[in-house]
Formats: sequence, C-alpha cells, structure tokens
Amino acid sequence: MKMLVVGAGSVGGYFGGRLAAAGRDVTFLVRAQRAAQLAAGLVIATPGGRTTIPVRTLRASQVSRDFDVILVAVKAYQLQAAVEDFGPFVTEGTLVVPLLNGIRHLELLRARFGAARVVGGVARIGTSLNDDGWIIDQGRFHDLAFGEFSRARTARIDALDSFLRVAGFDARVSPDIERELWEKWAMLAAVGAVTCLMDGTLGEVARVPGGADIAGRMFAEVCSVIESEWQPLEPAFKEQTLAMLTDTSSPQTSSMFRDLKAGRPIEADQIIGDLVARALGRGTAIPLLSCVLARLRVYEGRAAAG
Repeated sequence: MKMLVVGAGSVGGYFGGRLAAAGRDVTFLVRAQRAAQLAAGLVIATPGGRTTIPVRTLRASQVSRDFDVILVAVKAYQLQAAVEDFGPFVTEGTLVVPLLNGIRHLELLRARFGAARVVGGVARIGTSLNDDGWIIDQGRFHDLAFGEFSRARTARIDALDSFLRVAGFDARVSPDIERELWEKWAMLAAVGAVTCLMDGTLGEVARVPGGADIAGRMFAEVCSVIESEWQPLEPAFKEQTLAMLTDTSSPQTSSMFRDLKAGRPIEADQIIGDLVARALGRGTAIPLLSCVLARLRVYEGRAAAG
C-alpha cells in the first residue's frame, strides 16, 4: 500500500512520520516552505527525546505516482486549496481518509471525488508544531480511528488496518465512525466555545461562580444542534463530556483557543459557525454559541485588518 499524506503539520506529520519510520511507503504532499523544513528530516520531539525521520515529499505539480490511500490532515479552512492540490493524485481505487474537524468537509470531498472513495477518519492526539517545524508530542494519546460509513468490514478497510498497525500509535477500525465524528465535533465545539468565550482553561472557568453553569449550558446548545441534525448522542458520552467541561482542576484548553492566543488562523466557521448556521436554519435558539461566534469574528476581523 502507498499512502499520500496531505499536510505535514502536527497531526499528519505525526502519523505519517511514525509510519515512515516503521518502513511504510509514505509520501507527504507539502508546499515549498514545509518541503524545505523536511529536507533534513521530519522531527518529532517527545518528553523523552527527539527523533528525526527521513521522509519523501512531493509538490502539487509533481503528479508522478499512484496512491492507494490519501490521508488528508490539513486545517479545515485549508481544505479547498488542498483538494485542488491532491485532486490529480486521486485515481479509481484511491481511498480518501480525512482527519478534519467538524462534518462539513465530508460534503465537499464526496461531491468532488464521490462518496464511495471517502472513508471516515477521526484523530485524537496531543501534538503541536513549533516555529522550527518540529512536531511537539505531549505523549498522552495517539489514537487514529477509521471505518466505512456503512459500518461494513471491507477488504479495503482490512488492508488499511494492516498498513497502519505497525507504527506504535493506536490505530483501530471503528464499528461506527460516523458517531465518532459527530461526538468529536460536539466535544471540540463545547471545549472551544467555553475556553474562547471565557478566555481560560476549563478549570479556571469551572472555579468561578457561574462558570460551570455556563459550560453546561454551552454544551446543551451544542447537543441540541447536533441532535436535531443527526440523532441523539449517547447518554454516557454526554455525561463524560459534561464532567470534563466542569472539572475544576482541569488545565485543558482547545486547539482553537491556543491558535487564537498565538494570533494564528482559527477554524471558527468549521467548528462553531457551522453549528450556528444549522441552528439558525432550524430556528433553534443558541444564544451562547452566537456570542462565541461573534467573539471569533471580532478576532478574525482584527487579524484581517493587520
């Protein structure tokens, strides 16, 4: 099996790098600046040390190989441009496995490449990219779930499973990848909404008077939108997520909050904006999520103004 990883950031770089280190046939599709950083190898830094992995890279203009699977690991706001870059690499038998946040990216990929080519993917990993292009791995969890939306255990999923199960991270076939996608969106949206609006960690928010109540009401709004668009979320998932959101000792923030504090682009539309749009389309009241989106729009407007 030959894999093309679209994006060598903290997610794609980690999973693709570990696969390359394990001897799998992996190529990264990157832009010029990232290609220059990777010329001397992809660096993964952990609390225990640093690993430099030689990797193969391609530019969008270098369509020269057939790939069995394309792992799409860009930020959601980068997807449209990325599709134009990797589209020529998609052939009749290619699997497209996106690891993006939210749900909306599936509509774009299915429309462009056909629903049969798109397989569900969910990544749960604690990594970031530093200014030198190193992948900083906190070492807490490295989970990559994937599966057919039909829930069938197909030959191509078995082949992908065999390909991924050699690199030291937790790769697993999900029996219900669609549920995992919606649940991850619910969790990310709630954590992002609480931390971005309240400008603090979950623990800091939960410790102030009324903070836990705000977190609970924010999560209730997220759940109401998702359940009206899809189906009821599992009670156990909701209970676990609410406990996480209201944990007074939690140092947790969201990647969107960290990007916002660092002055980087954020996935406002894909994580929060899409929920708000769906709610408005159904006439669902979401006052807290609307406040969050307005706060993110102020940030984006300020960034655009320079």
